[in-house]
Amino acid sequence: MTTPAKRHMALGLLLSPASSHIAGWRHPDALSNAGWDFQDILSVAKSAEDAKLDFVFLADELCAPEGDAETLSRDPVIYRFEPLTLLAALAVSTERIGLVATQTTTYNEPYHIARKFASLDHLSKGRTGWNLVTSYVEAEARNFSRSEHLKNADRYERAEEFFRVAAGLWDSWDDDAFVLDKESGRYFDPDKMHVLNHQGEHFSVRGPLNVRRSPQGRPVQVQAGSSEAGKNLAAQYAEVAFTAQNSLQAALAFSQDLKDRAEKAGRSRDSLKVIAGVQTIIGATLEEAQAKYRQMQELIHPEVGLARLSQLLGFDLTEYPLDEPLPDVIPETEAYKSRQQLIVETARRENLTVRELYLRVVGAYGHRVVIGTAQTVADELSEWFEAGAVDGYILSPPYLPDGFDDFRDHVLPLLRERGLFRSEYSGTTFRDHLGLSRPERGEFEAQQTDLIHA
Repeated sequence: MTTPAKRHMALGLLLSPASSHIAGWRHPDALSNAGWDFQDILSVAKSAEDAKLDFVFLADELCAPEGDAETLSRDPVIYRFEPLTLLAALAVSTERIGLVATQTTTYNEPYHIARKFASLDHLSKGRTGWNLVTSYVEAEARNFSRSEHLKNADRYERAEEFFRVAAGLWDSWDDDAFVLDKESGRYFDPDKMHVLNHQGEHFSVRGPLNVRRSPQGRPVQVQAGSSEAGKNLAAQYAEVAFTAQNSLQAALAFSQDLKDRAEKAGRSRDSLKVIAGVQTIIGATLEEAQAKYRQMQELIHPEVGLARLSQLLGFDLTEYPLDEPLPDVIPETEAYKSRQQLIVETARRENLTVRELYLRVVGAYGHRVVIGTAQTVADELSEWFEAGAVDGYILSPPYLPDGFDDFRDHVLPLLRERGLFRSEYSGTTFRDHLGLSRPERGEFEAQQTDLIHA
């Protein structure tokens, strides 16, 4: 009788041009020019690949942060590479690590996204993932001839149809459709071309896609929304759900709920990986780690902290006293619905002032912060994983490269000793790393038909 293989964590790295901590770029050892110099970004990506991480992750927003020029002059995310352009460069400069890029369904078209990701999957030999978002920053609308976003429900309705169109386009060709028969002059087998002919509420797309079927069949589907609409979308279509959770109980409930929804959608629970964001601060002692954390927090300029908190809440706090609690009423946002709820609940539960709240939230964008020695950090990450609260983590170091180097050099060896993370890659594609199967052509269409008739 064979022993079942031990379950391994999925681990990704947020590849942010200025670090994930809002003031990380100010640290004396930070790669503050990482938004400008591709070689620095590539160096970090290769370090993650050497560590055998599953993927690197490129976040994105289609606008500069809002605010007066003085406040904006302190915000490092005023500049970032367009993620698919950067992903293309990384695709031909790395060999094994997965490459996930964020692209919105609100200000794109399905044919464009399907074509670009199919091309990138070929260039990377099967290592791409698409983080589908619906655009949460209100300012993006004003860069695309709109005064405001579509409502949350409308954005997700569009997103669902958008993905179905993209998935259909990725199935435009059988794997062996291109015969390249020089003698007969036939380039492809016409019986193995499939024209989509989609007519829907938001999109009319004929197809076929003018890119052959990609190495993974389609990119790994990542989804980061935790609102009701976001969870429903993830349960139907996502293979990786990226979430912000700050307690074991909440993470367990979220993961259980999401996988229950996936089962109701006719999927296996293992086909959806729940991955939480985490920022680790590691020291030789707890006191050293806490001192590192205090140093990072002291670098957050009040104007930037308040502006970023206001953005995450969808509510302008700039006229409110910093050393008093949040106002009694925070109107529900149409942007960061789930993140707003998480932040407000934290503030009310712990009776935090506005200043304490922005210090808590903006350093890690609302994600969990784990501070301690390598042993205690490994213990905390293992606890959530072994409890089934998460299938892995996206690492958000406070600054690069040292923030990741500390994790790579001190925490990863402990996770490997416990059999919780790989020592070598066993496959070549991103799907291989995550233990996800390659979808057969036509499989998605069949699943949709089954759902309609269920």
